[in-house]
Amino acid sequence: MAIKNYELLFQTTAGTDVLDLTAEVRELLKRSGITDGSATVFVPGSTAAVTAIEYESGVLNDLIKAIERLAPEGIGYDHDRRWGDGNGYAHVRAALLKPSLNIPVMEGRLMLGTWQQIVLLDFDNRPRQRRVLVQVLGHGVQPR
Repeated sequence: MAIKNYELLFQTTAGTDVLDLTAEVRELLKRSGITDGSATVFVPGSTAAVTAIEYESGVLNDLIKAIERLAPEGIGYDHDRRWGDGNGYAHVRAALLKPSLNIPVMEGRLMLGTWQQIVLLDFDNRPRQRRVLVQVLGHGVQPR
């Protein structure tokens, strides 16, 4: 069993950003040499999330609107009253979507569906530099 760890960095804005990470994760999988196992994509922090969805403007807009209905930005949050930073909604949104995604790896490929991409969602109300950790583990490491 081999384990390979990687870190990606992304600059985000003060809005709800949705970034497609699929190409970067595929490249890390290729670099790892692992052919069978899994890849975990994780964002440290409590105001961002990772999920899989079709990275297409219509469905992305639908997702953002659905998240806004679940955890609206314009209502009062106890977190905001306590800390005054105005991002209580971002914490709730991130908790609902979760900070990580685990994708099976078979024959050197991420086993994503035809229309599935790996996405980072940043909900915070200020620009951030987001770290995304990718851990690939499994067998079949090819010699370099």
